[in-house]
Amino acid sequence: MKATRNTSRSPSLRSNYVAYGLLLGSLFVLFYLMVSTQFSYSQEALLELDRAKVDSSKQAFVKVDSAEKIPAKHERNHHPRQEDVSRAMEEFNREEEVAKAHTEQRRQEKQGESEQQWAQKNSIEEQSGHEMKSDNWEEKNQAQKEETAEESKQFGGGTDDYNNVANAKPICDTSFGKYDVCELAGDTRVRGGPGATVTLVSPRAPPKQWEIKPYSRKYLDGLKAVTVRSVPDPEDAPGCTTRLNIPAMVIELGGLTGNYWHDFTDVLVPLFIGARRFNGEVQLLVVNLLPFWVDRYKRIFGKISRHEIVDFENDDVVRCYPHVVVGYGSRKEFTIDPSLDETGGGYTMVDFTKFLRSAYSLPRHLPVKLSEVRPAGGRRQRPRMIILERTNSRRILNLAEVIAAAEAVGFEVTVAGRPRASYDVFTREMNSFDVMVGVHGAGLTNCVFLPTGAVLLQIVPYGRLEEIARTDFGDPARDMGLRYIEYGVTAEESSLMRVFGKEHPIIKDPAAVHMSGWGNVAEWYLAKQDVRINVQRFRPSLLQALKQLQ
Repeated sequence: MKATRNTSRSPSLRSNYVAYGLLLGSLFVLFYLMVSTQFSYSQEALLELDRAKVDSSKQAFVKVDSAEKIPAKHERNHHPRQEDVSRAMEEFNREEEVAKAHTEQRRQEKQGESEQQWAQKNSIEEQSGHEMKSDNWEEKNQAQKEETAEESKQFGGGTDDYNNVANAKPICDTSFGKYDVCELAGDTRVRGGPGATVTLVSPRAPPKQWEIKPYSRKYLDGLKAVTVRSVPDPEDAPGCTTRLNIPAMVIELGGLTGNYWHDFTDVLVPLFIGARRFNGEVQLLVVNLLPFWVDRYKRIFGKISRHEIVDFENDDVVRCYPHVVVGYGSRKEFTIDPSLDETGGGYTMVDFTKFLRSAYSLPRHLPVKLSEVRPAGGRRQRPRMIILERTNSRRILNLAEVIAAAEAVGFEVTVAGRPRASYDVFTREMNSFDVMVGVHGAGLTNCVFLPTGAVLLQIVPYGRLEEIARTDFGDPARDMGLRYIEYGVTAEESSLMRVFGKEHPIIKDPAAVHMSGWGNVAEWYLAKQDVRINVQRFRPSLLQALKQLQ
């Protein structure tokens, strides 16, 4: 019989296994507690580190924020709070408050002066023929010198060139190419001739030089530049031959001068913007002087300046002024945007047309108002319409039909071409009308003489010229306070249809013609196009013009 293996274990062996198990379990629990404690300590250390970083960032932020709130010395229009600056800056802050108080005083004085000028300007328009009171530039200059002396005591140094104190605008603003203008206030010395210079002497102005073309469209060829300089030492500037106690303005004619629209857009409107603030007490120094042209607009120039106009290119005198402006320009075509006017005048195109009516003694400030017209001799007075007749291009081929249509709706119609009488008489005639009608062209410039509230009806030739028409006359007319109506010519009303036919790109695709360049646009749509108005289609525009006068 085989012996069998006994698989049962003794009690002593089982008790040993239990003891070993308990020992291992205790070791595991001990290890777990040690790791947990270490991990907890590590987490707390990391949290402490994060808190330290946050605190450090906050402190850095506070330092940066505080530094940003500390203004540069004598900086204007900043108001630092005392709790954001350190005790070491208290002395600086007291000086800053003095500077701010002085700046506010100057601002209030200038505001009061502007309000006085505005009141005088309105007075001239309300009382026909009454001349404006001119500013006393001698008193203003003395006040400016006293103001500068006080500024020098507070801030150190000394000059009457307030354009060169900290944070003030630069002498020459060349940020907008068409409107490069220099304004020099202080000891300014002007020498004409072939190498004309305008030099500001100021101890606080670093030596600098600009070449400025004092004309509106500075990109044109043939314009002459004037050198504008600032020097700290009087020895570096020419000595004065004569000294005048009024401002001066350096301008240039030429360019596109001679085209009627450009006469106003490039010269007369910008000149008004730059010089009107002086109320006649300014001397004009003119590069490329055109005596015949100035004579044509002599009433405007006489209103701008009461002083002799200087032929700057042929002037061998060193003239010294307390204030000189070099250059002029307008930020928009044939109009004024007061928000872009940096002269401080705040003028608008309504002001410009009022200025013209004053210069030419034009009697009508408002058009006829049909609702208030009384019948004369049993017949109601008709509003007056002027139709501008062109002779070279963009002619109205059926002018007689257009006249008849206008008379049929109630207008008294006059047709005018180029002025045959004197310009003074011509402006008075233009002022007598309530409605002006014409095809797009320089003749519509005469709308400046219409009374405020009159109507301008522009006939726009075929060829996608609406944007040009609105820029040149539509927007300016509205800015003048006129009621603007636009009539667009169709292809069927254009003489180009009979020349090319409806399938030709000039008729079928004006956009492609525009893409090919301005030369083709000007040649075909402006220089070689006439119009034959569809009077039935035109009649609603005439009725709209009549309605605007109700």
